[in-house]
Amino acid sequence: MANNTGQTLLALLTGAAIGAGIGILYAPEKGTKTRKNISKSAQKAQKELTKQLKETTNSLSSKASAARLSFEDKLEDTISSASHKADDVLKALEDKLEELRKQNSKLQKK
Repeated sequence: MANNTGQTLLALLTGAAIGAGIGILYAPEKGTKTRKNISKSAQKAQKELTKQLKETTNSLSSKASAARLSFEDKLEDTISSASHKADDVLKALEDKLEELRKQNSKLQKK
């Protein structure tokens, strides 16, 4: 969605720059004044594009940071869950081993 917004904004700015350039070229002014107007329009378009680039970069950076934090939280939960399950398995194995030792002890007494 952000990509479509950026493309739309770029298309609008490009269209505006082309329209402004054509309008200036057909305006009944001297060449020096026309060149100044073209230069001002180009600088304005450059500033707008720079502003949009910064906004898009900040937005993507924020989204990437949020995704990283979410991933870290989910990873931590998964590791914690796996650790608890491993503890449960170890406890069950220790209980079974103790039971087998008792049975072995009884069999050796007989």
